[in-house]
Amino acid sequence: MYNQIQQKELLEKTKFFLNWLKNHPVKTLSLKEAEKIITNLREVIIYHDWRYYVLNDPVISDYEYDILFRYLRDMEKRYPKLITPDSPTQRVASELTKVFPEVPHLSKMLSLDNAYGAEELRDFHRRVTQGLGIDEVEYVCEPKFDGAGIALIYEGDYLKRGATRGDGARGEDITPNIKTIHSIPLKAPFSQFGIHLLEIRGEVLIDKETFHKLNQKRLEEGLTPFANPRNAGAGSLRLQDPREVAQKNLVAFVYQITYAVNKKGETLLGSHLRSHWEVLNILHQCGFKVTREARLCHGIEEVITFCQDWEGKREGFDYEIDGVVIKLNSIAYQQKLGETAHHPRWAIAFKFKPKQATTVLKRVVFQVGRVGSITPVAELEPVEVGGVTISRVSLFNEDFIREKDIRAGDTILVERAGEVIPYVVKVIKEARKGTEKPIIFPKTCPSCGSALVRLPDEAAWRCLNIRCPVQLMERLKHFASRRAMDIEGLGDRTARVLVVSGLVKDVGDIYFLNEEKLLKELPKRMEALGKPIPTFLGELNVKKLLKGISQSKIRPLHRVIYAIGIRYVGYTTATILAEMVNSIDDLINMPLEDLELAPGIGPKIAHSIKEFFNLPENIKVIEKLKKAGVRMAKLEMAGPLAGKVFVFTGALSTMSRDEAKSKVEALGGKSGDTVSKKINYVVVGKNPGSKLEKAKRLGLKIITEQEFLEMIKER
Repeated sequence: MYNQIQQKELLEKTKFFLNWLKNHPVKTLSLKEAEKIITNLREVIIYHDWRYYVLNDPVISDYEYDILFRYLRDMEKRYPKLITPDSPTQRVASELTKVFPEVPHLSKMLSLDNAYGAEELRDFHRRVTQGLGIDEVEYVCEPKFDGAGIALIYEGDYLKRGATRGDGARGEDITPNIKTIHSIPLKAPFSQFGIHLLEIRGEVLIDKETFHKLNQKRLEEGLTPFANPRNAGAGSLRLQDPREVAQKNLVAFVYQITYAVNKKGETLLGSHLRSHWEVLNILHQCGFKVTREARLCHGIEEVITFCQDWEGKREGFDYEIDGVVIKLNSIAYQQKLGETAHHPRWAIAFKFKPKQATTVLKRVVFQVGRVGSITPVAELEPVEVGGVTISRVSLFNEDFIREKDIRAGDTILVERAGEVIPYVVKVIKEARKGTEKPIIFPKTCPSCGSALVRLPDEAAWRCLNIRCPVQLMERLKHFASRRAMDIEGLGDRTARVLVVSGLVKDVGDIYFLNEEKLLKELPKRMEALGKPIPTFLGELNVKKLLKGISQSKIRPLHRVIYAIGIRYVGYTTATILAEMVNSIDDLINMPLEDLELAPGIGPKIAHSIKEFFNLPENIKVIEKLKKAGVRMAKLEMAGPLAGKVFVFTGALSTMSRDEAKSKVEALGGKSGDTVSKKINYVVVGKNPGSKLEKAKRLGLKIITEQEFLEMIKER
């Protein structure tokens, strides 16, 4: 629709208007001057409608768009003779993708007018009361979900159709996908309220926790994360396979009945259904998910308080919200006020501070993560987004940079939403001047200089050197953790001091610590560095730490494999590997093809293991552990629990499950995570789960926590 030259011109006009409108409020102008402003502003808005609705690729933030749209609307109010049928104010822009069949809505899905402050809400209230000829009215306030709009049709209590918002008059029929959302009833008892046919408005969402997990999974799979929960929800809703949609954990909140008739075809809105508050309660009674945070407010001041309260609570809410929707409670009053071509006159959206803004990416630095992943971080010209000044943003990985073609010096659109805070939504390529520079990803670790490795099917480049200074503290804490070497006394504080002081440069160094180093040399090192002397490491705690280090040397081989921190090798995988070999040397020398074919391993884990042991620095640490006397070979234990396998279910009162498993293993037994006929004992704590029922069905030996303690007592 637009060539590159036209787009550059329209972007320049956009910048001009966004700056010019700040100092030029709507006022009386000559008709010729007004016509020129309105014509140019329409061109700009129509262009941004095309970018947003047709390409799904906006180049300005929602807030910046709202500024332009509201100015045009206000200008047209002042000069109604200049309104044309093709003005953006006279229609709702289309977002149809042509993927699903189009269907008409029973009532139009209009947009909402926006307010950005208390005074604008009071102006809205004055318009409402003047239009009705009364002084006071009731409003219903609800959090404004930032999701994908839907329209649901029920007939004779059964769900007949679900559609997207589309262009407001027609949407896309996505009924099979809608049916996968469990919060939408397939049958609802509307007939008990005298309703035969109705249309319901709602919003499809992904909660923040699910969104975070979805993005974590995408990152692990080497995919670019979603920008925000809205994009994730909208994208999932349009998947062609309903089975895929069902896996996305979508939820739907409903918030309005826009059409309702009885069996005779008589309309019920305004007569039988008299208030919006009543409608919300009916929807709730019929089994729909309705926001319980809605409030019935008496007068505009209560509305303003509600909006201000929610702006402060938005980050703690389970779902992404970008404002508050305010609706006149009386449906009869709604009908009396009516609507414009763009929005109802009886409702408005109070918008929170914007979470998107444009800024310039100055340079990129590369950080080493706690597990060795190299993350490019963009340094930005500081910009306020959602009330917070943003000056740095993660670019995730090399693929993310390549896919978005991000360059130093680019103008970018950033968003602060959900769990990705902040996030580069896109590059404004039309604003490039030719001086932008490609971002070159490093080949060696910025911290230790080791060659970086990119494992198959991964997006991230990693430093696998376990001596890498940046990674050392996290690796040391993992090494000493309960399920690993279980070193008592080596927690967060101690690990930090050992690393900062330089006494420990890799996990092998802890086995060469002694009282002299910890009680005399350590304080001197910290003092020389200008750091506080760790008073918590007194003589008693040092003795306890050294005892814990000494006792850890006899841990089973699978815990040593888990402790050294190989990518993808968790506790269960480490146990499988330990059963395949007799010593750590066997694992180091095992051919890649043998690892790939091993049950429960596969190519990804196999490549990770080989890459880890191919690094000379890692082999040096293994040799240091051997020299210190750490057990590196399998030892068939003949302890009192030898040959016995335990499973734990429910909460234990005297210890954690990991501690209980450690005690079992220390006495020659094994611990499992699933119930099967191979299990000898199922230990039951408080509030046991489904494992208990399965154990009963299999006829397994079930014992209490106290009985378990008796078994391991004095052993």
